[in-house]
Amino acid sequence: MSKKIILLVEDNPDDELLAIRALKKNNISNEVVVARDGVEALDYLFGTGAHAGRDMSEMPQIILLDLKLPKIDGLEVLRRLRSDKRTKLLPVVVLTSSREEQDLTESYSLGANSYIRKPVNFAQFTEAIRQLGLYWLVLNESPPI
Repeated sequence: MSKKIILLVEDNPDDELLAIRALKKNNISNEVVVARDGVEALDYLFGTGAHAGRDMSEMPQIILLDLKLPKIDGLEVLRRLRSDKRTKLLPVVVLTSSREEQDLTESYSLGANSYIRKPVNFAQFTEAIRQLGLYWLVLNESPPI
């Protein structure tokens, strides 16, 4: 894995901008690929649809996955990721505003590596992104894919 790509799966344009701004503010200069719904995320990960023909050897270092997505929700995206040998080991951080205990439990049951509730305050959100970047992009040893 030469490039450390971040796949941000987020349908809310404000949250997308906040995440990208928080990454930049924390000097995380990795390429960020944005998918705005579950279908787009799966197309990117499996090289189908609009992403047919992309270099499948370049997989994201981390997937930041919202749960409440149009077309295919985040839990179904996670289910499909974990059921495919090409993507089952990719680190997935659920980054959601959901406060539902069922979403938390289901996310971990489906193989999420982490579950983080989006802070409402920008300073807290920026700090959460800083810590995510430090851990998942610098400290964490990812499995070879």
